[in-house]
Amino acid sequence: MGADAEAEDSGTGRAGDRDVALLASAVRGNQAAFDSLVRRHTPRMYRVALRITGTSAEAEDVVQEAWISAWRGLSGFRSESAVSTWLYRVVTNTALAYIRRRRPTVSLDAALTPDDESRSLLESGLFADTRANPEGRVVRAEEVDAALRAIASLDVSQRVPLVLRELEGLSYEEVAEVLQVSVPALRSRLHRARVALLAKLREQ
Repeated sequence: MGADAEAEDSGTGRAGDRDVALLASAVRGNQAAFDSLVRRHTPRMYRVALRITGTSAEAEDVVQEAWISAWRGLSGFRSESAVSTWLYRVVTNTALAYIRRRRPTVSLDAALTPDDESRSLLESGLFADTRANPEGRVVRAEEVDAALRAIASLDVSQRVPLVLRELEGLSYEEVAEVLQVSVPALRSRLHRARVALLAKLREQ
């Protein structure tokens, strides 16, 4: 299986079972198993790092640091979490730590470029969870660039949950686990983030 195919086959169900098997093998010292996890999950980890940091160079550094942290923390993985969710948490925490120690002025231009998956998720209407969030609305194809620009300009505390929920398509439960908050707290944070996002969009 090629790297691209492996990267696509890393969600839930059988792919999740394969992740667990690979991680268990990696814990026993199997470097090839860990390398397979790296190939499967690096693309999505890079996307998250890019959306949080805003630059491709920093995103690459973050992903490298995140994999080092993951390798060192293999034995601490708890099986009640999905491997993918655990890795999202590792890369998110690494990106946030990177932001805290970097210079204050960094261009977010790279975070504004929509990749195919982000465009697909935005166009599918993930912003329009109108039952739980009346302020939500479907972001049409022509609005993707504006939406990404607005997301990138938000405070990081609002940007991160939007990246995970709206751009990566994680469930509320998964995002809450990544950010280590309760689901009600996450919904409240997302509500405020969506309100701020719509305000940014109206300014454009």
